[in-house]
Amino acid sequence: MTSITESTESALAPFNPLNTRVWANGRHQVRCVRVISETRDVKTFCFNAEQPVMFFFKPGQFVTLELEIDGEQVMRSYTISSSPSVPYSFSITVKRVPGGRVSNWLHDNLKEQDELAVHGPVGNFNCIDNPAEKVLLLSGGVGITPLMSMARWYFDTNADVDMAFVHSARTPADVIFQRELEHMCSRVKSFELSVICERTEIGQAWNGYRGYLDLAKLQMIAPDFMNRRIFCCGPTPYMRTIKALLEENGFDMERYHQESFGATPEAVTEEALEQAEIASKEAEEIKDGDMFTVEFTESGMSVQVPPGEMVHVAASRLGINIPKGCGVGICGTCKVMKKSGEVAIQHNGGITDDDLAEGYILSCCSTPLSDVVIEY
Repeated sequence: MTSITESTESALAPFNPLNTRVWANGRHQVRCVRVISETRDVKTFCFNAEQPVMFFFKPGQFVTLELEIDGEQVMRSYTISSSPSVPYSFSITVKRVPGGRVSNWLHDNLKEQDELAVHGPVGNFNCIDNPAEKVLLLSGGVGITPLMSMARWYFDTNADVDMAFVHSARTPADVIFQRELEHMCSRVKSFELSVICERTEIGQAWNGYRGYLDLAKLQMIAPDFMNRRIFCCGPTPYMRTIKALLEENGFDMERYHQESFGATPEAVTEEALEQAEIASKEAEEIKDGDMFTVEFTESGMSVQVPPGEMVHVAASRLGINIPKGCGVGICGTCKVMKKSGEVAIQHNGGITDDDLAEGYILSCCSTPLSDVVIEY
């Protein structure tokens, strides 16, 4: 007969610290273990790993999903909505967008036990690197996800942080995480929750704020907002309005942080293609002495590039496909190892200082300053 102690040890064996790995920025294979319908057009997808992984990250950071849709590889970045205080899994929360290729595919196809690869975690927008005793969390729509991760972290760790959480939604039926937010608010004295609904639909009862977040509402909700560190995430028009409101009232913008990313905008993609075409033409006119050589060791190929041409463009001209998600140095998908040479890198949080120190670069936003050797 197996003893209780033996049964317990057997059940916990997979979580033996010696067998458990810690998450680090890179490519990871994960499995979807739960799909939760949050609202009529928002779902949360929960993931864990085959072998136990401690999914540590900074609340507010994001991952990039590597998907295959209609036979084509597609990369898309999503903020982690769960908290690292629940470390053996992580979640993303996705809103179905009319015409949205990836969001619709996830809603219609991703199910429990499906496996996929993710890249990350990365991102400068987080509450660990920007600590404060008093915070104001401002979210619009599905932009609530990074702020929910922060709120969950503060709540789970009993952090001594005064939180004011203001969420804006279209209607009462579109408030994401409403019951959990109300639960946290009911348990913690230093947690103030305010929800603003743009409108109500027939049959909906709503006793909260209506319309849009403006200065009058902000002063009623958080009279001391000028003394708080502010984290903001939502649709571009929402964040633009919030930022303008704060600037007009003399807020110290050093204490304002916002998140904004997603699919590479079409304009950015077109601009990149135009730049590649221009660079190709310029390359024909530039003297050999003004060119730099970019060598790819694993492919055994090299190409000369003119000043200002990205490493990723150089790879593309050789037919080398380096996976890329955002194209603007945010998602970190195109990270490669630079074995030698110098580059100028202009990223937007998609790579850590430790990675840079080890020699990694983001190929989408790195331009050679000398001959460069890339391990790819």
